[in-house]
Amino acid sequence: MTLFLGLGIAGVALLTLSLIFDGILEGLFGGLLGGLFDGLLSLPVIAGFVSMLGFGGAIVLGTTGAGTAVAIAAGGGAGLVAAWLTWKFSQALMRDQTNATPRDDDLVGTSGSVVTPIPAGGYGEVLLQLGGHTVKLSAKSLTPVARGTEIWVEATLSSSSVSVRPVER
Repeated sequence: MTLFLGLGIAGVALLTLSLIFDGILEGLFGGLLGGLFDGLLSLPVIAGFVSMLGFGGAIVLGTTGAGTAVAIAAGGGAGLVAAWLTWKFSQALMRDQTNATPRDDDLVGTSGSVVTPIPAGGYGEVLLQLGGHTVKLSAKSLTPVARGTEIWVEATLSSSSVSVRPVER
């Protein structure tokens, strides 16, 4: 029983180490057998197997009258299931893609509204939509633009300012 509990604790310790040293085994064994074990030799997968082998074996050994061989088989089976689930879950997380980060140039061609009047050749403030968020930026225009006027972004001057023109309807 002590051996099984030791394996379970070692698996939890290995899982903790996998949070610290993420990707070490993948880097060492990445090209092993042409990628046959791609992701299967990761620290979380091995930690899941070892901990379930230990804790599953300890549970079987402590709750039944079965011998050590049955406990090893049951713990090994639970370990294989835990390793497979961990591998599949990590694959699903790695496939999760996010949208591209919006850049300043993405503002060109968007419309917004003036919140602080823009004098001719001077700066005011506009509200624009960038990546689904409302942003308030400094704005420069060749012509004066009144508060509340709908504007069109012509160029990005910096990360916090744009060149705009009023929308003509």
